[in-house]
Amino acid sequence: MLEWLKVIILGIVQGVTEYLPISSTGHLIVAAALLDFGRQMEGTFEIFIQVGSVVAVLVFYRAELLHQIRSVPHDAGVRRFWLGILVAVIPAGVIGFLFKDWIKTVLYTPAVVAVSLIVGGIIFLIVERRPIPVRTTEVTAVNLRQAVIVGAAQMVALIPGVSRSGASIIGGRVAGLDRRTATQFSFYLTIPILGAATIFDLLTSLDKLSPDDMGYLLVGAVVSAVVSWAAMGWLLRYVSRNNFNLFGVYRILAGILILALMAAGLPLN
Repeated sequence: MLEWLKVIILGIVQGVTEYLPISSTGHLIVAAALLDFGRQMEGTFEIFIQVGSVVAVLVFYRAELLHQIRSVPHDAGVRRFWLGILVAVIPAGVIGFLFKDWIKTVLYTPAVVAVSLIVGGIIFLIVERRPIPVRTTEVTAVNLRQAVIVGAAQMVALIPGVSRSGASIIGGRVAGLDRRTATQFSFYLTIPILGAATIFDLLTSLDKLSPDDMGYLLVGAVVSAVVSWAAMGWLLRYVSRNNFNLFGVYRILAGILILALMAAGLPLN
């Protein structure tokens, strides 16, 4: 029962942190280390339960997605929007595919997470202090140039602790998207990015997983789906009225805390 409780806790951590710009993978690495769970899966648990967050975004945007599917044959705007999504995911997808094993082996450590959280938090605070002109206020109006900028930012998010959503939001803001639009675009990017990553990782790790592991993965994914759905709605309401300074400060404090726990000798490695 203790192991299943750990799975539920990690599912909640994934759900809360996936769409907030604070790094779900980073939080999962640290939480799994503190709970002493999942190390035998060699990082697969932390990646696979993200599929729950993919399901959450599909449910959250189900009406819009169905409308877009029906509109694709005769709506150039919809086709251009999804071309932009594809352009934004290709760079990180290629790099992630080529360096998957190295990233999981070398970068999946609490120390990397801590430094990435702090650096990312500082960048958030700097970007929020800059007067960035807003050019796009509707997610389906994101153009290819803006998608390229977001795609470039996504490559940095392969480093645990950077945050996939955080990188895409910063990239979107620099490209001229308002906060809500940048956040929504990061949601849409989840569908191809996390969907492909989790399927690929599961298929390449099947020989390393036991039946019990599969049960843990499925329960973690279900919990993360429910919590992710709730977190998405909250974040969109929050960014409609506030900036991202709160997340920048949180990231810095979280990174400092992780470094302090490591210095105190807690078993995070």
